[in-house]
Amino acid sequence: MKCVVCRGPAVIDVRRANSNFCSDHFIRFCAEQVSRAIREFKMIEPADRVLVAVSGGKDSLAVWNMLHQAGYQVDGLYLGLGIEGYSDTSVAFARTFAQSRGLKLIEVNLPEEYGYDIPTGARAARRTPCSACGTSKRHLFDKAALEGSYEVLVTGHNLDDEAAVLFGNVLRWQTEYLARQMPVLPARPGFPKKVKPLIRLSERDTAAYCILMGIDYMVEECPMSSGNKHLGYKEALNAIELASPGTKSDFYSGFLRKASQLFRAAYFEGSQDPQPTEDLTHCIRCSAPSTSTLCAFCRLVDKAGGMVTVEQRGSSTASDTSSAQAVRITSRAERSARSTKTEVEAQT
Repeated sequence: MKCVVCRGPAVIDVRRANSNFCSDHFIRFCAEQVSRAIREFKMIEPADRVLVAVSGGKDSLAVWNMLHQAGYQVDGLYLGLGIEGYSDTSVAFARTFAQSRGLKLIEVNLPEEYGYDIPTGARAARRTPCSACGTSKRHLFDKAALEGSYEVLVTGHNLDDEAAVLFGNVLRWQTEYLARQMPVLPARPGFPKKVKPLIRLSERDTAAYCILMGIDYMVEECPMSSGNKHLGYKEALNAIELASPGTKSDFYSGFLRKASQLFRAAYFEGSQDPQPTEDLTHCIRCSAPSTSTLCAFCRLVDKAGGMVTVEQRGSSTASDTSSAQAVRITSRAERSARSTKTEVEAQT
């Protein structure tokens, strides 16, 4: 197997592109895919201050590294969710990455600063853990980006993530979600601009990128995600992709080119704003945009017995304030990641 660029020994194949790459050219391929997404959807301007939502996993660390190497002013934001056996380990990977590159990592600890963790919040609110987690993350990510005067908030959603969400939305014809599913959500009052630079890269791509770049990452899946329907959608799409390489890319990119504008026009009656704000007011407690007197986050905090006030601001700590020993946890996800690593190293 030879690299399609230099004809040297290849370390990985990218089946949807019918290409093989050596280590250097695969790393370049990943960077070019991110740059192409940024240009195509006007995600980031050179002078923008950028905040990356970091989990300690492969996707967020990969995009943070690629944006840093591309010369953007980029900091990381880690949200501690209070998940026993998981959060302490994942933050260690984020801290190690930031420290090794001299980058700034902002940390917000949910239990310490808001008085609840995700397992407790989910039980108290009678919601799934992923729902409670999503509500918490969206609020605190927006808050940190706005208070830190960042122009852009970056998340690590990759091609597999976006294709799975699209698949689920199409299965149920959730037209509102289809109208909103875009790689860029523009800034508006109370909300930062949000972008997804990894939409042209798969999970396998980001895992291989981290391995080849020597980036150590958390490979264990969140224990609270068990039963999440999107994992099933991913498995179904993976089976189709195996038989027909390129299906996920064609599915998602085709939606963006041919259908997304139709859903937006139909749902928002021609508005160019994928999230109109005319029906929003402000939460009486935290001042965040809300459709009711209390925002979803403050309602969750109340049910979980936590605490939040108008004056409260999420504290941040530089990445050099603490360090932790990284502990690996063996799981199906780790075995899959090790398989990718073995596949890559076998070719080197």
